[in-house]
Amino acid sequence: MDITAPVKPPENRRRRRRGGFFLRFLGFMFAAGMIVFIAVAGAAAFVLWKVSSELPDYEVLAKYEPPVMTRIHANDGALIAEFSRERRIYVPFTAIPECIIESFISAEDKNFYQHGGLDVQRIVRAVVTNMSNLQSGRRAVGASTITQQVAKNFLLSSDQTVERKLKEAILAIRIERAFTKEQILELYLNEIYLGVGAYGVAAAAQSYWDKALNELTLADCAYLATLPKAPSNYDPFKFADRAVARRNWVIDRVVENGFATKDEGETAKAQPLGVIKRSSGPKIFASEYFAEEVRREILDRFGEDKLYGGGLSVRTTLDPRLQRIARKALVDGFVAYDRRRGGWRGPVDKIELKGDWGTALAAKPVWADIAPWRLAVVLEVSKDKAVVGIRPGRTSAGKLVKERETGVIPFEEVKWARPKLARGLGAAPGSVNAVLKPGDVIFVSPREPKLAEDGTPTASPDELKGQWSLQQVPDIGGALVAMDPHTGRVLAIAGGFSFAQSQFDRATQARRQPGSSFKPLIYTVALDNGYTPSSIIVDGPIEIDQGAGMPKWRPKNYDAGSAAGPSTLRFGIEKSRNLMTVRLARDMGMPIIA
Repeated sequence: MDITAPVKPPENRRRRRRGGFFLRFLGFMFAAGMIVFIAVAGAAAFVLWKVSSELPDYEVLAKYEPPVMTRIHANDGALIAEFSRERRIYVPFTAIPECIIESFISAEDKNFYQHGGLDVQRIVRAVVTNMSNLQSGRRAVGASTITQQVAKNFLLSSDQTVERKLKEAILAIRIERAFTKEQILELYLNEIYLGVGAYGVAAAAQSYWDKALNELTLADCAYLATLPKAPSNYDPFKFADRAVARRNWVIDRVVENGFATKDEGETAKAQPLGVIKRSSGPKIFASEYFAEEVRREILDRFGEDKLYGGGLSVRTTLDPRLQRIARKALVDGFVAYDRRRGGWRGPVDKIELKGDWGTALAAKPVWADIAPWRLAVVLEVSKDKAVVGIRPGRTSAGKLVKERETGVIPFEEVKWARPKLARGLGAAPGSVNAVLKPGDVIFVSPREPKLAEDGTPTASPDELKGQWSLQQVPDIGGALVAMDPHTGRVLAIAGGFSFAQSQFDRATQARRQPGSSFKPLIYTVALDNGYTPSSIIVDGPIEIDQGAGMPKWRPKNYDAGSAAGPSTLRFGIEKSRNLMTVRLARDMGMPIIA
């Protein structure tokens, strides 16, 4: 046996060494993987801890009090005006119709009642869809649940960041644990923005259809459910076809989810949107000055936050019928005075009559609170009459109506239009074409019948149909206030010709001497302090000492120099005698009058 020959290791020992290396490699990889896993899990846990520590307190939702608009009512309960930064009407869950809930769940979160804040199935589907959409450049789809939207709308910003999405997801889970599904829906349906300045479904129902929630149809509910993601994209006044298509998609989802039958869905899809252009101004005609005075009073008493977000319901003393009468009486007075003193100052504008005169006339701005006055254009004119085209109105969707209305201004309604000259007024016109020319843009109002001596109208409305009177905006201003003499309640305020023209309220903001309107107050005080209508007061010259350094005040009667001598109190008030009133006030003493 050659002891110098190298000894070969046994085959099984070599295999053992190879197997040990493989096991060591596997162990190393497992250890490395565990380290990486622990590091990633630790980093994730740290990120979640960090994000969670910065989360807002979701429990504030239980005490949520949204800013609600202030509503002003007349003495009969009719709505006058609304004041708010955001148009919002908060309603409890029990007052929200089933069709609203079903439509929003179908459109926004069909698994709302099954998930715990996050819809994992939708998230996975959205990730897969968005990855495939990267190449085609399509818009990314979302997977937010209603609960996540509550978290974002109430507690977070709208930043498109990973951190915000993490916060949203954590908050959604916590909200689901702290609140019932009904509470979450109540928050969501009262807070969501639905276009035209409306927040929440109740405000949106009024803004789009002037309806209460319980009056909404399936078609209405479905349209509201199209709006949360992009109200401007489905604006019914700008994109009606797009809005109808999206509404019908929601109706299909409602049917698919078993909330409505197929027949009900088809009936709803056949309905038009039916939206109306809701005015943001006062709801009672000619009440603008009154509403503004109430607004200033509330602002002074309670402050801006209460006015625009306190949800106040204010009952006022306004009488709608008297308010309309007051406005008409004031405007009639303006017109009568202006015609006597101001003459005709010409048309307000001119337009070309080529093409559609209605479109050109509709482009001219006009105040909304001067009805029954209308803007018109002279189409034809002759000696005896002028044919005018009336400014066309708009449909409930805001589109110009296709029909064109025309009428006639007879010569009798232009006789007053004496031309205004540098010194006074010119001669009365002898024909209509001496005043008006084709293309003239003017104001007109429906012709009213003249009254006979017994007060009965000389013509019926049917006889005067289609006839108009020439009008012009008065150059003068004034105001009228109607009060209940027994209670002092203000029943009507007309602060000028048009609130849209000028918001300056001559009834409450103008500063002027009261003049003879102060005399009844002095005579009333006299009667309360022992005087009678037959008491004698001297109607004669009087001097009043105004204090050191001031000249003597020597008042005069309206017809200067006249004096009736000793006269009864009744004579003084009937004839509005200045000297008697001043002497009476001096004799009683100003403190008792003040």
